[in-house]
Amino acid sequence: MGVFFLNPTKMLRRILSASLVSLIPALTSLMSLEVLSTAAFGLPPAASVQTKVKVPNTMNYWPFNINRYLKVPPNFSASVYARIPSARFIAVAPNGDLLVSQPSTGKVLIVRPNGTRDPIISNFVTGLRRPHDIVFHKIDNITYVYISETHQINRFTYNYGDTIGRNRQVVVSGLPDSSTSELRGAYGHELKNIALDSNHKLYVSIASTCNACTQDTVSNPKRGAIYQYNANGTNQRLFAQGLRNAEGLAFLPNTNDLWVVVNNRDNIAYPFNDGSGKYGRVIPSYVDNHPPEEFTKVRDGGNYGWPFCNPNPDTSNGVNNMPFDRDYQFNANGRVNCNALDRISKGIQAHSAPLGLTFLQNTRFPGLYSNGVVVGLHGSWNRQTKTGYRIAYFPWNNATRTPGQEMDLVSGWQVPGTRDVWGRPVDMAVDQQGNLLISDDYSGTIYKLSYNVSNNVPNTSSQQQVQVYRDANFAGVSQSFSTTPRTYQANQGDLNVVGNDAISSLRVPAGTVVRVCQNETGGLCREYSAGNYNYVGNDLDNKISFIQVR
Repeated sequence: MGVFFLNPTKMLRRILSASLVSLIPALTSLMSLEVLSTAAFGLPPAASVQTKVKVPNTMNYWPFNINRYLKVPPNFSASVYARIPSARFIAVAPNGDLLVSQPSTGKVLIVRPNGTRDPIISNFVTGLRRPHDIVFHKIDNITYVYISETHQINRFTYNYGDTIGRNRQVVVSGLPDSSTSELRGAYGHELKNIALDSNHKLYVSIASTCNACTQDTVSNPKRGAIYQYNANGTNQRLFAQGLRNAEGLAFLPNTNDLWVVVNNRDNIAYPFNDGSGKYGRVIPSYVDNHPPEEFTKVRDGGNYGWPFCNPNPDTSNGVNNMPFDRDYQFNANGRVNCNALDRISKGIQAHSAPLGLTFLQNTRFPGLYSNGVVVGLHGSWNRQTKTGYRIAYFPWNNATRTPGQEMDLVSGWQVPGTRDVWGRPVDMAVDQQGNLLISDDYSGTIYKLSYNVSNNVPNTSSQQQVQVYRDANFAGVSQSFSTTPRTYQANQGDLNVVGNDAISSLRVPAGTVVRVCQNETGGLCREYSAGNYNYVGNDLDNKISFIQVR
């Protein structure tokens, strides 16, 4: 699987199997690790390698009529898995098939592996009204697949290997969309997103009809809101409001913490009467970065501001737990108390248009990244310089149960030099092999982001030794260690090359796990399984004082 972390229980199990000599310092290190946040282990590598997208000959029409490149982390590759026009939200079925919504055709398609040949694509459900989100959910011994339409939520029973939707049941009806009489055919965000929790409660995002307006806050049902239902559609109630267009809804695995990403408003007026002459005007340089898109935990009964209050990224908090500014258009006089509302957990660059939200915990995605979450940033229109067009990754802080510092996992759909756009990512799902599947509704593509284990298997005469090199590309002074479990510490004289010195590359033979830390007692640490790694130095600030072979 590549680089990964052990949880404390697994780590203790392995430590107990180590020699008595290494046990005491290892336990000391373990105790320090248990109280550290995810950030203390260092961040996994971000997108840094420009890689050519692998495209089957049968799929090399636009935009793949020329070579296309994406930037990915080291040891990853990107390929085209399927071509599906206007592909939106995706979900992996229990048997590994992929469901893909296609709102423009009223279909949900099923994509099935076909050996080494192109996957087989067929209709799973047809005749729907702009279907969007897809969620598999098991209740007792029945697996359902929930599919949202603009005006209702359906569920189908699913048996392992089904290729068509069966036993359709409309569980929620009468949702507002462009057919609602009062809206006269105008509904800016009528596509619906859904999620289900472990208590079999169904959550439905009813997005705003507009950029910013007050009508949606007094409609029935409220718009710019999330409603909760029983899984069978009964017992509707307002769960949270003030969320302009919550596209991605997902629960933090093993919890009922609901997280969403939200497309925030456009063309915001300058809200500060500060004598600059900008008050109440739409200033492009201000609009470019305000208000930020939202990535936030949603509580029962919460109100997240829209359209009266906008999160401010310009304070000492940065994009974390942002205070609100009054919206000039709807709340200049402060009739809505912004200080009484629920703050946004994390901001994303304004106008990035976040859509899909996928937690990686409990998946087979490479372990170093599996304690994190990915967001599909569809890309901007209301900005002088385009932004978005990438997959953002947030490492997860288990101590605070919040996202950490954003980084790019995949980028390049916007060509750096020309700023031309050839793809717009929407949603992500992890398949049974640990690949990240990515939908793109602009180019009509399903991509596969894969970790290349074969590229990381050591192929040297010293395969059976752990090797550490001072320089990149496995050059310069090196030191080798036996694969026999043992701890090596700089303060014990064990590290004559890398202790508190530069280290740029690491080889780990098959069947071995190596833990590397800055300090003898732990601190900033990484774990590496079998492979070749030339980015170790950057990950650990070029300081190594503790190496544990497991």
